[in-house]
Amino acid sequence: MPDPITYAVRDRVADIVLDDGKVNAMALPFFDALNAALDRAEEERPAAVVISGRPGMFSAGLNLKLLPTLPPDELAKTMLAFGRVMLRVFTFPIPTVAAVSGHAIAGGAMLSFACDQRVAADGPFRLHLNEVAIGLVLPTWAIMLAQSAIPTRWHTEAILYARAYAPREALERGIIDAVAAPERLLDDAHALAAPLASLDQQAYAGSKQRHRAMAVEWARARLESEIAGLPSRAKR
Repeated sequence: MPDPITYAVRDRVADIVLDDGKVNAMALPFFDALNAALDRAEEERPAAVVISGRPGMFSAGLNLKLLPTLPPDELAKTMLAFGRVMLRVFTFPIPTVAAVSGHAIAGGAMLSFACDQRVAADGPFRLHLNEVAIGLVLPTWAIMLAQSAIPTRWHTEAILYARAYAPREALERGIIDAVAAPERLLDDAHALAAPLASLDQQAYAGSKQRHRAMAVEWARARLESEIAGLPSRAKR
């Protein structure tokens, strides 16, 4: 079976590609593989990182078929890993661009929001925080990521009303930075990354950490308690 997450470097930009052959469902192996790719990027220090998915599917979020089968300790471990890796992307010391290659639902949307910029493939795809619509309470860290990427005017619509956006609707609202033809998505993502790659990495990393410190500390302080305090259904 091919690796569900691969890493390669082109023109000083690292491509982290999510492709499990299905919907890029998230569970512990996904988070471990994403962390390994991020570890490699931190070690090799490319000028920027592009995170993309398979054609038609960036990620459908958490594996909702698997989670109900997990024992409580494993479920809590999975949910902690989920929040921690998303916050890691959000605070990553190298500029990041999400190449949203198709549907980005729930955790998939959160991963795109964690990146510095977003370019989405044009097509019949959804960018969708669907948690409220399916009866789940969003964790603080996820709300914080959404608020960082979605202009204030659209917070209620996107977060509380669980509005799904087509790529061009997301562009009109300023939730994404560009829409690209699917066959040009990675090239356009690299074009977005190019000016970011010219930044001084030390200054970028330090300024990013300070810029986001208060929101991240607020979210991290609630991560474990919110998981422990939710009913099993909400954890799924």
